[in-house]
Amino acid sequence: MGPHPAVAAIRLAVRRVLHDLLTEHSTDTTAHGTANTPLRAPAHATPGAPGAVGAPPVPAPAAPPAYAAHDPAHEQQSPPPLVLVACSGGADSMALASALAFEAPKLGIRAGGVTVDHGLQPGSDLRAEEVVLRLRELGLDPVESAAVSVGRDGGPEAAARDARYAALDAALERHGAAAILLGHTRDDQAETVLLGLARGSGIRSLSGMAAVSGADGRYRRPFLALDRQTARKACMVQSLPVWDDPHNADPAYTRSRLRHEGLPALEKALGKGVVEALARTAQLSRDDADALDAWARQAEASVRDAAGLLECAKLYALPPAVRRRILRRAAIEAGAPAGSLFARHIEEVDRLITGWRGQGAINLPGRVVAQRQGGRLVIRQG
Repeated sequence: MGPHPAVAAIRLAVRRVLHDLLTEHSTDTTAHGTANTPLRAPAHATPGAPGAVGAPPVPAPAAPPAYAAHDPAHEQQSPPPLVLVACSGGADSMALASALAFEAPKLGIRAGGVTVDHGLQPGSDLRAEEVVLRLRELGLDPVESAAVSVGRDGGPEAAARDARYAALDAALERHGAAAILLGHTRDDQAETVLLGLARGSGIRSLSGMAAVSGADGRYRRPFLALDRQTARKACMVQSLPVWDDPHNADPAYTRSRLRHEGLPALEKALGKGVVEALARTAQLSRDDADALDAWARQAEASVRDAAGLLECAKLYALPPAVRRRILRRAAIEAGAPAGSLFARHIEEVDRLITGWRGQGAINLPGRVVAQRQGGRLVIRQG
């Protein structure tokens, strides 16, 4: 008898991500001349992946599989990749940790974990120690707790997120990990889309969280197609203890109010399926945003003069969505912090092109100034 459907679902989601990472690792090491033997896909490979039932046959390697016993011919073989899981002790991340611990050894991948102690609640250090113990009991190694100091920039939620990702980045670099798995679910994605909509953000914000993000694709989110209840059910049937963060139910936090009041009200008014529809909107928005970003990158060279300055007349001829992306990129390159550069800033700069009435310079975050001079748009440090 196979595992419970919830457990099977989370394991399959993690298996797919690990297959992707293993393929990338094999490609990278081969490109650098350190791996000459293709990795043999396991019998339980993801449907449609090389080596899966019904997929095109994969030739067996002439030499032993990668990461086998020592072979002088493979002394330069790189070690197996290490994948970490970011775990708070909640149901989503504990389900993710258990699936990683189950699937990684089958693929010859090392698996570890990290928990971040934000220090925002009494006893948070003890809670972090408990999470470390649970991860070790699952067989993960290395495992560590990272204590951070949360600032105030951008509000409590944004500050905690910035501190958390900084700690995760440091852990990845310290251990030389290939990636960190995050337990965001389809429900989290729906909340992110609604928050972006409430802020009046552009299509990039509405695209929510990417399945792969961060420098070099270091962050992977296997659960974006799974709901929160599936993860919780998987923990329950495996008797995995979970911790429910009281902040997740605190109405002082915007996301908490949205989770416990906003989304239920939408489902009551519109019927079931709101979460799935919002998650689908995120993917469609991401596809559109990626296409527009690519268009803007290609168009940027054509709107600059020989000195590299932006020509207002050529910018004016572009579709607004493409033009504003070019303006945003130019502002960031001039020193404006991306996280502080909002749509209203770019709209003001855009008016120097579309509504020119002799207005003065526009002040942007990071002491960056945008002004129109002789038919050129100059964006530089003020």
